[in-house]
Amino acid sequence: MKTLTIQVKDDFMTEFMKFIDTAKDNVIVQKDKNLELDPYFYERKKDLQKILDDDKQMITDDKLWGNVHKHLEKIQSN
Repeated sequence: MKTLTIQVKDDFMTEFMKFIDTAKDNVIVQKDKNLELDPYFYERKKDLQKILDDDKQMITDDKLWGNVHKHLEKIQSN
């Protein structure tokens, strides 16, 4: 099953729902509360997930400074 977002003009809603009723065995109509509250909900969710994924790949301060100190020690010993 696929999920789509459909915008229907107010004055066409009754006819649209009659059409959907003819396909009721193949179509499920439900309101998405997330989109009612925030029309950009799914775009924001996707962006936030990318930020979280990028954050997981970042190096910690301790590891970064540990690498810097190791590098400086290596340079100084040469």
